[in-house]
Order: sequence, then structure tokens, then C-alpha cells
Amino acid sequence: MIRAALIALLVSTGAAAAESPAADAARAAAKRLERATQALDAAQGAQDRIAALTETLRGFEDGLEAMRTGLRKVSIRERRISRELARREEDVARLLGVLLTMGHDPTPVSILHPAGPLGTARSGMILADVTPALNARAAELRETLREVTTLRLLQENAADTLEEGLRAAQKARTALSQAVSDRTDLPRRFAADPVKTAILVASTETLEGFASGLSEIGGSDGPAADENFAARKGRLPLPAQGRILHHAGETDATGVTRPGLVLATRPRALVTAPAAATVRYGGPLLDYGNVIILEPRAGTLLVIAGLDVVYVESGQVLPEGSPLGLMPGQDAELGAILPQPGDGGGNDSTETLYIEVRQDNAPVDPEVWFQTQEG
Repeated sequence: MIRAALIALLVSTGAAAAESPAADAARAAAKRLERATQALDAAQGAQDRIAALTETLRGFEDGLEAMRTGLRKVSIRERRISRELARREEDVARLLGVLLTMGHDPTPVSILHPAGPLGTARSGMILADVTPALNARAAELRETLREVTTLRLLQENAADTLEEGLRAAQKARTALSQAVSDRTDLPRRFAADPVKTAILVASTETLEGFASGLSEIGGSDGPAADENFAARKGRLPLPAQGRILHHAGETDATGVTRPGLVLATRPRALVTAPAAATVRYGGPLLDYGNVIILEPRAGTLLVIAGLDVVYVESGQVLPEGSPLGLMPGQDAELGAILPQPGDGGGNDSTETLYIEVRQDNAPVDPEVWFQTQEG
């Protein structure tokens, strides 16, 4: 159903837009979606189901993003060809007129010339030279018109597939939320003290102060949640799909400078754990929305702020890639996703996720740890 339609559209988009990184990304997203769907079908236990649903939702996000990118490229290509045809309209009309005249003239008339046999021979030689060029231009015109027709048909048929994909992604989010609420098998490294945590939340004035205070109200015991964390420096995946809006130390439009980076994401984007970690805190804090603080190893905290839905609780030990929650907002309407005339597609990354890394109670540049598109 959605799987077959999505794969077919992605492959068609890649073919219409020619070989390109966008086409390769579309095919890779389709394959990932296929693998995720198979994993979901094969999942047995609750934990397996959560992992499969997480991968499925990631697959939908990747697939829909690839479709958006491909369709925008298709739309740009179609408009470029249409403008070129309009610019050459007079030449095309003249070419079609010549071809029609040649096609309608009776053969005995077309081979005779008023100057007699010599004129006929000369005109035949000229025609022999001109005909291949005319045929080549006619073939080029046919191919161009065929491409325009294919691109327009692709865009018309994409709406249903995109709408179905959006519905399926929402269904996957609902299933994931239910599976997380039913989960009982996550290990715990410590028991959170709700009273002390509530006092700290109420008294804190800054995110830095809150992170510092966490170390004073108990923490994890035993080995690090991620034994290989240090070796993965510079290669951690970002918690959500998006683009960097502000780097660490940059001042935003409101004049605020923060030591972390700000990631622009789409509404309802899935946020996952970049490494195996102990959850030190999960809940609302100041004006950051919901904040999740992870401890992959002693002395290192990953602060992730700006979520709407939180799936985790303090004290839980999470495997890498575990779902942490969802971003705020609502899924974009179909008309906002499909390319609009003249713009090549809009910006639908309207939500922001704040990411901060703290080592030994001091912030460090997150891009030292995370693998970003810029890096």
C-alpha cells in the first residue's frame, strides 16, 4: 500500500530528475522504509516493537523528506523547460510548419523543380543535408515535450502518495506513543527524588544552573551507559532530522547567545537518543518547553530542549536510538508540502530543538561531538 506507492514515487522522481544526490537519497529512503516495515512486522516483544516503530517513523520522515526534495527539483525542472519552450515558441512553430509541409506534399511534386533536372538535383542535395538536422530538432522537441508531460503527471499523482504517507506517519507516532506507555522492561540506574527535583525546577533561573544542580541530588551508579562514548567524538547522530539554525555562541534574532546549537526541525519530528545514556531529567523547564538531560557517562551531560511530548523518565537507562519524544506543532497541510509556483518549495522546518553538551559542569561546542551536515 503506502510502501509500494512511496517506493514507486521515489524511483519515478529520481528518474525524472536524472541521476543526482537527491535521487540517491530518495532510493535510500525507500529502502530504509522497506527495512523498517519488515522489522515492524517481525517484532515480537514490547522492546522490539518500540525499536521497530522508531525505525519505521524515522523511515517515514526520511522518505517524506526525500519526496519533498525530489518533487521540488521536478517542479523546478518542469518550469525551466516550460519557460524554454515558451521562449522558443516561434522557432518551434516554424519547425513544425516545415515538417508538416514536407509531410503533406505528394512525392512527385516534392522531387520536381521549376529549373528542370539540374535544379531538382541541387534541391535534392540541399534537402539531404537539411533533413537530418530537421529530424534531430524534431526528435529533441518530442523528447522535451515527453519530459514535460512526465514531470507534470508525476506532480499530479504525488499528492495522493504524500497524503497517504502523512497519514501513515501519524499512525506510526500514535503506535509508538502507545508502545512506550506500555513499556516496563527498561532498566533503572537510580531512583529519582521527585521532591528535590521539583524544588530544583522551581528555584532554578537558568538551564546551566539546573544542570549543575542535578549533580547534587543524586545520580547514576556503576559503569557508563555508553562505554564507547569517548571514541564516538564527532560522530554522534543529531537527535532529530533538521538543519542547524544557530551554532554555539551565535546570537539569535532575540539577542540571546547560548552555548549550544539550535536545530530547525519539522513539526512532530521524532527526537531520539544519540547515544546510550541514563535519563537524568525529563520534563518542563523555564521557557525551553520540555527538557531531557541524558548522561552517557559520568561527567558528561547531553541537554536536549524544546520537545512537546516526552517518552522517558528520570533514572531510565536508554539504548542508543531510543525515542525521547516528539517536537511541537502539527503536520503541515498537503498544500504547504507540494511545490508552489515560483518558489520551488517553502520552509516547513518551523520548530526548534536546542542541543547542549556539558563536560565536567561546563558547556562545550556540540559540533565537537555531533556529526552535522556542515562538519
